[in-house]
Amino acid sequence: GMSKEYPRILNGLMGLNGEAGECIDILKKHLYQGHAFDSEHMAKELGDVAWYLAIGYDLETIFQMNIDKLKARYPEGFSEQRANNRSEGDI
Repeated sequence: GMSKEYPRILNGLMGLNGEAGECIDILKKHLYQGHAFDSEHMAKELGDVAWYLAIGYDLETIFQMNIDKLKARYPEGFSEQRANNRSEGDI
């Protein structure tokens, strides 16, 4: 059956993608439709992205997990060779 987490995660992912779409739309309007880049509007939409990221997760934990993953993947810093030849299970 469907876990209790599923609707909350689904709502979060849908919201996250919707807000990310609004961010790219601001940039699209600037790059291709002659609008001035609206940094205040972008900041507000990025705030919405962050809010959806936090649904059910502690942002500090998410960020630390990402830092740990990248340190393991690139112990001497980013390299294109390591990026293109990641070990199995490195997600």
